[in-house]
Amino acid sequence: MKRFFCIFFACTSLLLGGCASTITSDVTTFHAWPASLSDKSFVFAPEPQQEGSLEYRNYAQLIGGELLRLGFSDGQDLNQGQDGKIPALTVRFQFGMRTGTLVVTEPAYDPYMFGPGRPWRRDPFYDPFWPRPVQQTAFPVFHRQLHLTIEQTRTTEKLYDVTVDSAGYEGTLPMAMPYMVRSAFADFPGPSGVTRHIALDVK
Repeated sequence: MKRFFCIFFACTSLLLGGCASTITSDVTTFHAWPASLSDKSFVFAPEPQQEGSLEYRNYAQLIGGELLRLGFSDGQDLNQGQDGKIPALTVRFQFGMRTGTLVVTEPAYDPYMFGPGRPWRRDPFYDPFWPRPVQQTAFPVFHRQLHLTIEQTRTTEKLYDVTVDSAGYEGTLPMAMPYMVRSAFADFPGPSGVTRHIALDVK
């Protein structure tokens, strides 16, 4: 029985993305991406509370790197120019993390594991109809989220809207964010209106 709960806990850890070698995310995407988009210059538009945040700047670099890899171009120079040109696309994103609890319930003892040296002896006082004592163990679980949109700068029409949800036992968002950003752009623009389960190996 104890072996069962060990296996259950290990599987739960994997599903939650808490395994040290994997970051698992649920990625929900909605998009109206044009079949042809000639100008892919982009600029970030931080919210007032994000201005000056070093954490925001770090994540913006991660997102910008993925966009450049996908063939977009950095429009920051256009945004600062005086020739009337502006970046075609505006990128906005929010991020956060909250703490939850996973409670695992298991028997306080196993009637089939009674007595030293006799692992399969049944407890003589074991009664299958009598309530068995249980013990509960609580583990902290950290729920991480990244929400990102790409919109037309001139019309503010949204072209891409993605939410990445990930959970694990590591309480550090910066560790998980590179993998969440990669998941946000996996198979870009990807299917619209569906949630995908994406697992990436930690390197």
